[in-house]
Amino acid sequence: MKMQEIREIAKNTGIKAGKMSKMELIRSIQRAEGNNDCFAGDNASGCEQLNCLWREDCGAAAAL
Repeated sequence: MKMQEIREIAKNTGIKAGKMSKMELIRSIQRAEGNNDCFAGDNASGCEQLNCLWREDCGAAAAL
């Protein structure tokens, strides 16, 4: 997902993106939604959250 789209989601969630990195911003959104802030975490390759909005980006970011 492109950063502009993530910023829009953050704005709609009440988060001010400022100069947050993609990872910081997505994790902030996850926390604001009441979810675990697990984006690109240690369990990304074995994640069982199949309906996660961030799933595609998460696996790619964790591989870096």
